[in-house]
Amino acid sequence: MIVRNVLALAGDGIGPEVLLATRRVMDWFQSTGRAKFNVSEGLIGGASYDAHQTPLTDETVARAKAADAVLFACIGGPKWDQLPYDVRPEKGLLRLRKEMGLFANLRPAIVMDALASASSLKTDLVRGLDIMIVRELIGGIYFGEPRGVEQLADGTRRGYNTQAYSTAEILRIAHVAFELARKRGKRVCSVDKANVMESGLVWREEITKLRNSTYPDVELSHMYVDNCAMQLVRTPKQFDVIVTDNLFGDILSDLASMLTGSLGMLPSASLGAIGADGRQPALYEPVHGSAPDIAGKGIANPLAMVLSLAMMLRYSFSLGKDADLLERAVQNVLSAGVRTGDIAEPGQIPIGTTAMADAVIAELTRLAK
Repeated sequence: MIVRNVLALAGDGIGPEVLLATRRVMDWFQSTGRAKFNVSEGLIGGASYDAHQTPLTDETVARAKAADAVLFACIGGPKWDQLPYDVRPEKGLLRLRKEMGLFANLRPAIVMDALASASSLKTDLVRGLDIMIVRELIGGIYFGEPRGVEQLADGTRRGYNTQAYSTAEILRIAHVAFELARKRGKRVCSVDKANVMESGLVWREEITKLRNSTYPDVELSHMYVDNCAMQLVRTPKQFDVIVTDNLFGDILSDLASMLTGSLGMLPSASLGAIGADGRQPALYEPVHGSAPDIAGKGIANPLAMVLSLAMMLRYSFSLGKDADLLERAVQNVLSAGVRTGDIAEPGQIPIGTTAMADAVIAELTRLAK
């Protein structure tokens, strides 16, 4: 059996708790002979700063690049809010994405039947929802130059950032979106702000040319980001695959997450280009943040982290049947009314992080018989 090398980065806040729960699910796959993992752990974010005065060390970067996949939880918290900008916890994740070349972020927004009533929208608007948001991850305004803060002659300050995209950056993320759409509903909506931004105009034109030359079987539409935000809460099931830039993808994917009822339910995958050796850099993480207000209380929902493991099984290790098994186990647990506090309905008694992991493992065992 192939041994998969995984670097686990718990990060900050609830990260260690949800990662531990997920490690237990990984142990189940190993104990049943379905997969074999060699898991090592490292520091990132505030935890790394506390130990090394940097949110990400060169050693951790090297280990991430050498791993078959990285399983990351979450970073940040008020403890580190007063740090200089270049050593804040979030800088560690941004650097890791850049160093690993993780240009494609896949964020599914799926409403499971058992949680349809937990959405902030009416049930009939979200039941059966299945959207894939493809976000460009290492370009755009988060990485553009020049950037900085300058002192003006009148004593005030000016902060500035640069939004820029090249043809190559646009085409590589567009290929990912079109290929995913071919396996789904064959519809891509490209989101930009081409009416007021030159970068958006180039984005729109390049994606249109690619579709016409290479993906004529996929329906392509365009939408301004403000309209897309409105449409996501108006008629979200009109979308299949949404492809957009780094900034807009960051915002829209969080908006879409609330359609599902809780940030604690959504996984994501960040993928790089396949190398000459056939290896593809990959990082898997829940969409939620570090939730410092509940850290250490044992009540965090681990399911977004567990479902990120399912994405890792599917995309990095070609274990599609095992990914299906894990996703089905999560759905069955929720259908049985087992809930953490963030997704509990009136009358349901919420359980904690460990108990939710126990429930998923028990259901995996039942399904595997």
